[in-house]
Amino acid sequence: MSVQPSCPADPPGGGDGVNLRTLQRKRERGEPITMVTAFDCPSARLADAAGIDCILVGDSLGMVVLGYPSTLSVTMEEMLHHARAVRRGARSALLCGDMPFMSYQASPAQAVENAGRFLKEGGMETVKLEGGRSRADTVQAIVGAGIPVMGHIGLTPQSVHALGGYRVQGRDRASAGRLLDDALALEDAGCFALVLEAVPARLAGYITSRLAIPTIGIGAGAGVSGQVLVLHDLLGFGGLSPRFVKRYADLESLMLRALETYREEVASGVFPGPEHAYEMPDQEWEAFLEGRRGDAAGAPRSWGRVRGR
Repeated sequence: MSVQPSCPADPPGGGDGVNLRTLQRKRERGEPITMVTAFDCPSARLADAAGIDCILVGDSLGMVVLGYPSTLSVTMEEMLHHARAVRRGARSALLCGDMPFMSYQASPAQAVENAGRFLKEGGMETVKLEGGRSRADTVQAIVGAGIPVMGHIGLTPQSVHALGGYRVQGRDRASAGRLLDDALALEDAGCFALVLEAVPARLAGYITSRLAIPTIGIGAGAGVSGQVLVLHDLLGFGGLSPRFVKRYADLESLMLRALETYREEVASGVFPGPEHAYEMPDQEWEAFLEGRRGDAAGAPRSWGRVRGR
């Protein structure tokens, strides 16, 4: 009996999957774009099978799966590790690698190099970075190297300390104007799309109306071109539950109960049952016992001998 892996050993090849033109056409036709943040091969495989347009390998993996207190500790190597896992699970969705803190802030040259690693080593097709007008030159440099860039404004978690915490952005006239200017500058710099995070709904809708590129909202209302949620959040598996998250399942409770039942069945001897075991033909078993008749009855082998010492 052979067991097939749930994810392929090698990245799938090219095909007729979602690309930048797909997203732009959806925006022009008013068709909502779907995007999820995922961090591993099984999650990417399921998102892909569900027909999700875009999968973001987000630096939120630091908080969601690595146990960090924020996204600031996430490294390029950790991002590339998870990017490769997602690449192995996705066949159709457009893949976007989230550039972690201090992988692009030092200089445009640094940004181009690390963005290139996402494509060359991580199997991504696009990258995302945070920041507005101050990142325009960086975006231009990355796009100039032939790497598509998704922008991210509003609540930018990598700037949590500068923002004074995880707070909604653009609630007053002055900050709303700055967000609009940021969006226009990033579009001019060559971004193919923008994430708007924790932005008042009508402001997000107004920014969307002023741009020719798609906007992807997270806590930005329904007036944007599409939506993104972290897969763990929407499935109810760990993590936080901010106002903008809708939980479509409660997997945490289901998984906890499954683990408790497993523990109980092992402790009581219910598991494993005969249906979970493998057998060998009777004649082979008898031949095996015949060959062992000289063994000392019931004498266990020493640990050293078992380990080959």
